[in-house]
Parts: sequence; structure tokens; C-alpha cells
Amino acid sequence: MNKFIDYLKIGPVFAYFLRVFRKPDPNQPTSVNLRMMHGINRISIIMFLFAIIVYSVRHCGR
Repeated sequence: MNKFIDYLKIGPVFAYFLRVFRKPDPNQPTSVNLRMMHGINRISIIMFLFAIIVYSVRHCGR
């Protein structure tokens, strides 16, 4: 049961969001693939938040 509760923790998810939008650390190794992955994730997070806002406005406007 303890493993299942650890599986449901979402703290690392928010840590990843902060890491994606932060300025890159010059001490960390970087690659083109990693930069592209973070760029695509930024775009998808922004689009998701925009869709949530649009849905909320449409739902509250009824």
C-alpha cells in the first residue's frame, strides 16, 4: 500500500514544470534532443493552460 501512495505523489510533476520554464543551468550537460523535448513540453503546457482558461470562460459565461 505504501508503494501505491508513493506512486500517486505529484510533487515531482510540479518540480518538472518549474525546471522546464527555468533558465538552463550552464553546468549541466545539454543536447539537442533534450532542448527539443523541453521546448515541446513548454508549448504543450502553455496550450493546455490556455485551453483550461478558454473552457472555464465558456463554462462560466453560460
